[in-house]
Amino acid sequence: MADGPVNVSEFQELARQALPKMYYDYFNGGAEDEYTLRENIKAFSRIMLRPRVLVDVSKIDMSTTLLGYRMPSPIMVAPTGMQKLAHPEGELATARAAAACNTIMVLSFSSNYTIEEVASSCHAIRFFQLYVYKQRDVSATLVRRAESNGYKAIVLTVDTPRLGRREADIRNKMIVPKMSNLEGLLSVDVDAKGGSDLEAFASVTLDPSLNWKDIQWLRSITSLPILVKGIITAEDAIKAVEIGVSGIVVSNHGARQLDYAPATISALEEVVKAVAGAVPVLLDGGVRRGTDVFKALALGAKAVMIGRPIVYGLAAKGEYGAKRIIEMLRDELELTMALSGCPSIKDVTRKHVLTEGDRLRSLM
Repeated sequence: MADGPVNVSEFQELARQALPKMYYDYFNGGAEDEYTLRENIKAFSRIMLRPRVLVDVSKIDMSTTLLGYRMPSPIMVAPTGMQKLAHPEGELATARAAAACNTIMVLSFSSNYTIEEVASSCHAIRFFQLYVYKQRDVSATLVRRAESNGYKAIVLTVDTPRLGRREADIRNKMIVPKMSNLEGLLSVDVDAKGGSDLEAFASVTLDPSLNWKDIQWLRSITSLPILVKGIITAEDAIKAVEIGVSGIVVSNHGARQLDYAPATISALEEVVKAVAGAVPVLLDGGVRRGTDVFKALALGAKAVMIGRPIVYGLAAKGEYGAKRIIEMLRDELELTMALSGCPSIKDVTRKHVLTEGDRLRSLM
């Protein structure tokens, strides 16, 4: 890596070297045995590509739209909390990197910089990730602040009635830094009893009674479109469409919640089929290559979200590193499209991939 990292894995290694173990483990770790954490990446490797040849690919158009907003490629920035642990400029640097690439960033509720600070850092399209707390007025206040500061959608995380058992954080006695968005709204002073501060904080603030009716409540307090993040089954996808959400994010929370849940790329097609085009479906989790983006598109995703790779870039080289991550994945996707005979996103079809299920069915 004398001339700098050339892929996400090399950025990850630089991040590992740069960060204290507690912080690297926080960003990189998953729940319990970390089976799903490994599967999120490995499942992509079990999907083969089926390229077409003798197609004019002298011009490649990777552009797409989401909720009416145009992006130069289907690569978005996922909500990832506490980025100041990776770099002093944290979410401000990530926001500027996303803006430089003209892509959409989803700001985490647990960002170290406030909704307002990120909004004023640069001009860009941004969404806001929301958790619902036991104190509903806290969530309502965050929504109002996001709306008044120009955020264009709410991404509601729905897979966290309780925090998953993240054993690296417990072992490291993870300390929660200041969550700027919650100052004056919720206390982050908790007794971790020798374990993870994050786990203790979640247990006293997150609302385990959250249910489908609460999405109706959320719709009643905002005019912004609502996407639900954390759907991995057809049954929940159908309910989400019926209740009127504007989009679905297929996500297992970066494998940080329920271990042995399916890899998101393995769950994607089930959700896409259930939705049947009613709303856009995004994929979050496990994307490390442009080929991964291509596979997600072929299985029906409108776009992908990248989380850990952004943090790796941020930890290694600040704003430049975060920007390079987006650029590298974009360039890899462009090459994959060219080599697969797909001059535009609409040309990427289900016939361009061969899944494990396809191979099994061919033997029957």
